[in-house]
Amino acid sequence: MSDKLPIAHRFRGFLPVVVDVETGGFNASTDALLEIAAVMLSLDDAGVLSRAETTRYHVLPFEKANIEPASLEITGIDPYHPLRPAIPEADALRRVFREVRHELKRTGCRRAILVGHNAHFDLGFLNAAVERAGIKRNPFHPFSVFDTATMGGVAFGQTVLARAIDAAGISWDTDSAHSAAYDAEKTADLFCTIVNRFRSVYDSRRVSNEQPEF
Repeated sequence: MSDKLPIAHRFRGFLPVVVDVETGGFNASTDALLEIAAVMLSLDDAGVLSRAETTRYHVLPFEKANIEPASLEITGIDPYHPLRPAIPEADALRRVFREVRHELKRTGCRRAILVGHNAHFDLGFLNAAVERAGIKRNPFHPFSVFDTATMGGVAFGQTVLARAIDAAGISWDTDSAHSAAYDAEKTADLFCTIVNRFRSVYDSRRVSNEQPEF
């Protein structure tokens, strides 16, 4: 009998982890990573996907990082506020990756795959920070993602996160948006809602592909 959890079979061995970053701009090579949040997901025995634990860190800008004032106006982040509990990005990444690797081991999945809204933006900043930190063991797939902007467009005709959330019937607080943890959790709720819509299709295909026992 397999000791893998149901989620290890749902996405071809990949573990979806919802990631959101808040940054000092749009250029992953030059602009600061200021916040990172990762949300784990859980799949029960009935095949229902739901949001689980959230890991979040405030991040110190790396040396000579560019920070655009316009980005700070949107996020409301003061990168150098004395009461901001920020840590170096290498430490933040290692802590997030430790949680992801623990979940990979616990579930029996073979690799994590990033889920995000406009996910390649988040993956680009993640990969750039990994390179700066010299981290050799990145648990995430280097280029594949699940993008809820695309999924929201298909499922609800909406690609903007707040609008897709509203179309999905999920609560949304504009004042809490642009926090990495809040946006990641809402993105996780959207992803779960869409995936769960296809549960009956997935279950029927899984049954039809089962080999008969002799």
